[in-house]
Amino acid sequence: MKQISGGICAAKGFKANGIHCGIRKNRTKKDLALIVSDIPAAAAAVYTTNLVKGAPLTVTKAHIADGIAQAVICNSGNANTCNANGIEIAEQMSDLLAQALNISPKDIVVASTGVIGQPLDITPIAAGIPALVAGLSTDGCDAAAEGIMTTDTVKKEIAIEFEIGGKTCHIGGIAKGSGMIHPNMATMLVFITTDVAIAPAMLQKALSGDIAGTFNMVSVDGDTSTNDMVTVLANGMAGNAPIETEGEDFATFMKALNTVTVNLCRMIAGDGEGATKLLECIVSGADDLTVARTVAKSVICSSLLKAAMFGADANWGRVLCAIGYSGAPVNVDRVDVSFRSPKGEITVCRNGAGVAFSEEKAKEILLERNIEILISIGDGNVTATAWGCDLTYDYVKINGDYRT
Repeated sequence: MKQISGGICAAKGFKANGIHCGIRKNRTKKDLALIVSDIPAAAAAVYTTNLVKGAPLTVTKAHIADGIAQAVICNSGNANTCNANGIEIAEQMSDLLAQALNISPKDIVVASTGVIGQPLDITPIAAGIPALVAGLSTDGCDAAAEGIMTTDTVKKEIAIEFEIGGKTCHIGGIAKGSGMIHPNMATMLVFITTDVAIAPAMLQKALSGDIAGTFNMVSVDGDTSTNDMVTVLANGMAGNAPIETEGEDFATFMKALNTVTVNLCRMIAGDGEGATKLLECIVSGADDLTVARTVAKSVICSSLLKAAMFGADANWGRVLCAIGYSGAPVNVDRVDVSFRSPKGEITVCRNGAGVAFSEEKAKEILLERNIEILISIGDGNVTATAWGCDLTYDYVKINGDYRT
């Protein structure tokens, strides 16, 4: 497998675009994105577990109940959530796009992101769709990635090339997400495209199986969004024998999908609102995967630990504290903790107790942009990873006036 350029347009038969249509006041920011497959594609999705859900999720779930979709439209700047006419607006978005693309509105995934509880006017979207469609291009990934951004500071996109059954295949994705990130199914908005031929049921199985160890292991602030959704479209244009059961081809596809999702997880966590550091917590030595994941997620979610990492303070006690309240059955007397970055690695705790270490060296390690928190909890062979970021003054500033 190798990383290539192109993002969601790397797979055969996919085009994309992004424009400013007028939802957002800032005309320099794109606010409407589109992804289209040349032919109908197998579709799979996972959605937020928040009881308050954006109207687009309800519409999308109904649209792809048959496992087929051909296009994705997403606006930023307004979540279309908690609106009396939210379903109507989401359906109008798909109807207008369907007319422009000459496809069925039932084959369209609809997504929105932005402020909750603010009415979404269909007028700018309707006016923008002709230009959005006219500008579709195999070079349109960047524009689409920009069109779904809210408080994101960087575009999040990746593509991978690999082989199945002697056929060259591609999978790519874009994502948005900086705040309200603490998923329990998927996370933020993620759109993935592939030219692999795979049955809808197997595509859903692959996605549902992947997120437990990827998107469900990301946290920025402990808040689960109302609009979180991950969608995959697979149009089969690579020409491989269709994947209809588990086996070698399915395993290869799972590996490719995981490569994309892990990279997007790292991008999302590293671009958390106000963040200055990407935190990666790697738990090893577990006998049980659930235990390993619970410990890793608990540590990465600790506000005290996140604040310590912002200050480059090797306060390992906060790691132990988070392990202790995680609910996982861990023998604390067997816990080892180290911090690692491009500047080196330093052990700060062994067998549940502190060890002598250089505070100066620890500070040097923790001043880096990418920091790994390494935790060993026993002699097992199970490992889990969670991703997060530090907690900074800017997080409060951003969310203090997010709506206004």
